[in-house]
Amino acid sequence: MRTIELCGGSDFDAWRNAARQLLLSGVSPADIVWRVRDGAAPGLFDGKEAVEPGAEAAAPTSETQISVSRLYIDKATAAICHSDPARFDLLYRLLFRLQMHRALVGDAADPDVVLLDRLVKSVRRDCHKMKAFVRFKEIDQKEGGRRRFVAWFEPDHFIVARTAPFFARRFADMDWLISTPKGSAAWNGETLKVDSAPGTREAVEDEADELWRIYFANIFNPARLKVKAMQAEMPKKYWKNLPEARLIPDLIANAEARSRSMAQAAPTVAPAFHDRLQADWDAARKRSNSVPDDPMQALQTELGACRRCPLHLPATQTVCGEGPVEAEMMFVGEQPGDQEDLAGRPFIGPAGKVFDEALLMAGIARKGVYVTNAVKHFKYEPRGKRRIHQKPNMGEIQHCRWWLDREIALVKPKIIVAMGATAFFALTGEKKAMGEVRGMPIPIEAGRMLFVTVHPAYLLRIPEPQRRAEELERFHADIGSLARLSAVA
Repeated sequence: MRTIELCGGSDFDAWRNAARQLLLSGVSPADIVWRVRDGAAPGLFDGKEAVEPGAEAAAPTSETQISVSRLYIDKATAAICHSDPARFDLLYRLLFRLQMHRALVGDAADPDVVLLDRLVKSVRRDCHKMKAFVRFKEIDQKEGGRRRFVAWFEPDHFIVARTAPFFARRFADMDWLISTPKGSAAWNGETLKVDSAPGTREAVEDEADELWRIYFANIFNPARLKVKAMQAEMPKKYWKNLPEARLIPDLIANAEARSRSMAQAAPTVAPAFHDRLQADWDAARKRSNSVPDDPMQALQTELGACRRCPLHLPATQTVCGEGPVEAEMMFVGEQPGDQEDLAGRPFIGPAGKVFDEALLMAGIARKGVYVTNAVKHFKYEPRGKRRIHQKPNMGEIQHCRWWLDREIALVKPKIIVAMGATAFFALTGEKKAMGEVRGMPIPIEAGRMLFVTVHPAYLLRIPEPQRRAEELERFHADIGSLARLSAVA
C-alpha cells in the first residue's frame, strides 16, 4: 500500500504529476491512499511520499502512453476542488480505467462517472454562489489613490483559486482581498495571488451595507414570494455574511399584508412625458399602417409585417431588397446574414464585400442593380454569443417565393442572377448541381435571362488559400460575363 501526500486540497497539477508517475509504474487504485498535508512542517505521515506543488512528473516511457480526453480534464479540474477526501482516489480510478476505455467519462450510467458528475455539479454551484454572495467592504485607501476592499466568504469546497480570476476581471480597478476558511485571494491591480492557507475575517462596517438593504427591499416582490425557492437560491448558511439578509424574516412575515395593500392601492399615474411618448408612438403606428404611394415602398411595408413562416420570430427584422426599381439586372442571394439582419440591408457583411469587389472589377455600379435574397429573414442557430448561419429549408424558400415574384414584377429586370443553389431553386423550382448551370445564360419567362453563379459566402468558406483564390477569380469572371451580357441584352 502506498500513501501519497498532497500539499494542497485543490492543486490539480500536483495531483496529476503524482497520478502520472503512479500510472506509469502500473500501480493499481486499490494500492494507493491519498492524503492532504495539513501543515507546512514535515508530513503528518512519516515515511510517506509527499508531492509538492509543481513537482515534475517522470517522463513517459516509449512503451507506455497516457491518454485522456478533454472531457476528463475539464471535469477533473473541477472535481478536485471538492471537499470530499475520496475525490483523489475517484479521479485516479477513472484515469486508470480510461486507459482501457477512452469513452468512459461519457458513460452517464457508470457509477464512478455518476459520482464524478455529482462532485463537478456541487463545485460549480459553489463557484456560482461565491460570485453571487461575496460582499466587498471598503477599508483605508492605499497611497496612490486606489481603493481597497476586503470580503469574507464561507465556501463548501476549495474553490478560491478557481473563482478568483472572475473577481480579478470584474473588479480590476480596485485592490481587494477575499478571505475564506479554505484559502484567500488578493488582487493589487497587476497580480492575482492565491493562498491555500485559511484566511481571517475582518470586522468591517461599510456604508454600502445600507445600499444593499435598500436595493433588496425594493426588488422584493411579496406577491411572488416562494420561500423554498428563495432559500434554494439563497441558502440560509450565507445569510450571516449578507447585509441584506437581516431584512428577510420581516419581509417574509409581512408579505401577505403587503400583497393585499398593493392590490388595493390606486394605480400609479405615469409622468406627463409618458403621454407625449405614447402620442408619438400612436402617430408613428398610423403612418406605418398607411399605404405609401411608391409601389416599392408599399411592398417593403407589407414585407416588414410578414408572418408567413416562423423565421420572423428570432430574426431582428425583415431584410428587403435594395436598388432602383428600373434596374435591368437583379441579383438574388440565399438569405440575410448576421450583419444584414442587424442593419436591415442586403449584402453588407463579409460576403457583401466580396460581391462589391466583383462588381467593381466588372465595371458594374452597385447602385445601378437591384439586390435581394430568396429568403427575407436570417435563419440561424444561437451558439454562445454568436449566431451561426443555417440553410433555409424548402418550405421556407417557397413561402418567400411570393415576395420574390412581387419584386421581379415591380423591377422587371432583363437579367436575373441566381447566386447559389438556394436562389436557383427559388427562381426555377429545380435542384441542379452548380456545375451544370453555372456561367451560362438561361432563357426564362417574359423574355428574361437567368444567369447562375456561386454565392460569395461560399468563397469565404473555402479553407485552402490556393483553391479560394482560384474560385474567387472564377467568380470575378462570372460577374465580368454579366457586364458583357447586359450590353447585348
